[in-house]
Amino acid sequence: DRRALNMIPKLDLLEPERDNHRYFLDLPELPRERIVRLDVKGSQMYRPLFEFSGACAGCGETPYIKLLTQLFGDRLMVANATGCSSIFGGNLPTTPWCTDCHGRGPAWSNSLFEDNAEFGYGMKLASDALAAHARSLLASLGGAIGDELVGALLDAEQRTEAGVNDQRTRVAILRERLAEIHDDRASILSDIADSLVRKSQWLVGGDGWAFDIGYGGLDHVLAQGPDVNVLVLDTEVYSNTGGQASKATPIGAAAKFAAQGKATDKKDLGLMAMHYGHVYVASIAMGAKDAQTVKALVEAEQYEGPSLVIAYAHCIAHGYDMRSGMEQQKRAVESGVWPLYRYDPRRVDRGEPPLVIDAAGGKSPVSAYLEHEGRFKVIERLDPARFERFGAQAQRAAEQRIAVYSHLAGLRMPGGVGATVAQHHANSHDA
Repeated sequence: DRRALNMIPKLDLLEPERDNHRYFLDLPELPRERIVRLDVKGSQMYRPLFEFSGACAGCGETPYIKLLTQLFGDRLMVANATGCSSIFGGNLPTTPWCTDCHGRGPAWSNSLFEDNAEFGYGMKLASDALAAHARSLLASLGGAIGDELVGALLDAEQRTEAGVNDQRTRVAILRERLAEIHDDRASILSDIADSLVRKSQWLVGGDGWAFDIGYGGLDHVLAQGPDVNVLVLDTEVYSNTGGQASKATPIGAAAKFAAQGKATDKKDLGLMAMHYGHVYVASIAMGAKDAQTVKALVEAEQYEGPSLVIAYAHCIAHGYDMRSGMEQQKRAVESGVWPLYRYDPRRVDRGEPPLVIDAAGGKSPVSAYLEHEGRFKVIERLDPARFERFGAQAQRAAEQRIAVYSHLAGLRMPGGVGATVAQHHANSHDA
């Protein structure tokens, strides 16, 4: 009597399930300042401010964005490059970016492939300009507002959720006092008082943006030294525009414009950024080490300078069931195709090597990774000998990559890099 599709009345279930859903939505949120451990478990106590995206089932990009909103909440300011993340992030008239119980949420805007880094840098400069103007007005009205409150607002520690919450409480008190001051400066300060709360600026996009079309702008922004964070959702192919090969496409993978398999290995964006010395750089893969993913994102955000986090994002263009996406991420890491590391310039001043390898690979051959993806297997069907050559080249490339990172992880640099970045920001604030 049971078939693949069975019609039954829904009215008996509709109202009870509405009540269940309403109950779920009404569950109180845990105050962010009460969560003191920013680890995997602690991060999941925060409400996501990114939900119901409409991305492909099993998308490897959305978990990173969801986690980003949990870690940094409504302080997020996101410049999103054109690509998958901008499409499922801004599929108007709806959007997966949402607000918390206070009606606050991330600020999000989309720019083009070629200028997203500059666009996000502009957002950062505008935010800093508003904060500087607010601080100037605050100082000029100190006598009327109260020196104690002004000092607390100007000197507030905002690197923790408790610190941010305390600053918001001060801003609310500030607005109450400004309402009683009959001065145009007070009215202006009231309008921009939220700028006194620290923002978290992120530039988000795929490998088509960061490795290819927008690389020049990204490199320029990283070289300037601003306190911005970059999250590259690396699917290793132009996913949104039809699966064309990018400079992030690995050797031997089939894609449009590389139908017989890409003949060269992928560009090492992380290693290139490390050469600056003042950029925090991390390579992450949630399916391999979720704790390292959380740690890297938190460190990147807390670093007072530019940071670049490159995230492994599996994609339907890779040619396998996305239910196995996290397992395939683990295979990529264990084979050395995708090493996990964190390069932190602050370690230099502590006399430590700035590069820490969290997973070097070498636990399994690269072939154990390649054999699970259609983008590699299609070459085996077309030309077995070519596939075999690609496999050997991919194995050699992984071993060479591990050798380079292992060497760098043992290097101790002369001190001063961290101090240079700190001085850069001090000079910026003085200006």
